Amino acid sequence: MSPTRAAHAIRYTPTGRTVTDRTMLENLTARFQKVLKNLRGQGRLTEENIREGLREIRVALLEADVNLLVARKFVERVRERAMGQEVLDSLTPGQHLVKILRDELAALLGDGGSALDLTGPSPAVIMLVGLQGSGKTSTAAKLGLMLKSKGRAPLLVPADVYRPAAIEQLRVLGRDNGIAVFDGQGSADPRAICREALALARSTGYDTLVLDTAGRLHIDEEMMTEVRDLSAIAAPREILYVADAMTGQDAVNSASAFARALPLTGVVLTKLDGDARGGAALSIKERAGVPIKFAAVGEKVKDLEVFHPDRMASRIIGMGDVMTLIEKAEEAYEGEDAEEMARALSEGDFTLEDFREQLRKLKKMGPISSLLEMLPGFGQLKGMSDIDEGAMKVTEAVLDSMTREERLNPSVISGSRRRRIARGSGTSAHEVNKLLKQYAQMRRMMKTMSRKGGKGLRFPKMPFPLR
Repeated sequence: MSPTRAAHAIRYTPTGRTVTDRTMLENLTARFQKVLKNLRGQGRLTEENIREGLREIRVALLEADVNLLVARKFVERVRERAMGQEVLDSLTPGQHLVKILRDELAALLGDGGSALDLTGPSPAVIMLVGLQGSGKTSTAAKLGLMLKSKGRAPLLVPADVYRPAAIEQLRVLGRDNGIAVFDGQGSADPRAICREALALARSTGYDTLVLDTAGRLHIDEEMMTEVRDLSAIAAPREILYVADAMTGQDAVNSASAFARALPLTGVVLTKLDGDARGGAALSIKERAGVPIKFAAVGEKVKDLEVFHPDRMASRIIGMGDVMTLIEKAEEAYEGEDAEEMARALSEGDFTLEDFREQLRKLKKMGPISSLLEMLPGFGQLKGMSDIDEGAMKVTEAVLDSMTREERLNPSVISGSRRRRIARGSGTSAHEVNKLLKQYAQMRRMMKTMSRKGGKGLRFPKMPFPLR
């Protein structure tokens, strides 16, 4: 690193990236599934039963805080398609409507176009705009970490000189996550900061600038003038509006105002892990005219996901999200690890050390209940949403309290060792015994399966059960 670059940037070893899952739109999903279940019982689609079903869907959308005009247009598009097409011979009426709803929801949520445009001369500039408190600064760090994981060299640029500690917040996030942060050396002029950051990037090799701009509590001309000036200076390839999903239609209205002042290219929805009803997600593309590109689903810097409209649409109507589940598994399990585990399972040589490692990888994929919700039809199974996440934590605590020797060879665990493991994990000797017994049963089953090809065998109940 050159002396100039070292003076202006902070860079540390990055952390790994995993993705957590979303919890939004649950009530809307339940309402959609109820409507579809009723229509599946019909012999054919008629104007009467379609009208009744769409009335329920419209109510569900409005309860989710979807914009009134957006909900009205959506229902009308679905009605026209449902009444204007013959039911295919190979599909039931309910399946026919499911496809229509999925297609229209995907179009409402964005219908593709979520990739960032980072082409052209370096550095590519990504400019974040939005109201104060929407999460722009943390989103800048999340984008920086995501870009770095893709092999790019991002530089975070703190241009919010008004909010107390905004610049320091970005510095801390960059330091803790190994992302370079521009040091404006106390400048109070966002325009000067932008120019200096561009000059630094061009001379030192940063290929992407993530520009964190100032917000206000509400739209005002002073803020709009500033962001227009910064846009003219930086010539950003992407201008992303950061919207707080918790604010519902306020976020949609603000996005529309920014879209009139700037050539927005996309939206980042934050706080989707909270109590958001989904109205912002379902309304913002239609009202602002740009797609949702990313969804922030937690407070950690790793908690940023590419937004896939088609996958979200599938989840809303109960079709699951198998592609995201596969991607989470691929992130958690590297090729060599997966091959080694397959070998251990096939040879019946699965140790408690292996089991402990699998629990850790499973945690990287997100809560078990959220993973199961991605399976098609899971939400319709009664009682299956009540997953005992606590039991998994107890299991992991017991395993962590064992020595590596004990995990590799549980036969050495005597009565005194069991009591020590119980004390170390905050459990009881009974719970330690239960885990060891279940592991022994599982191991015997695996060995038998490896000899007989697994025909007719069933695995014992695992130590992180459904309640």
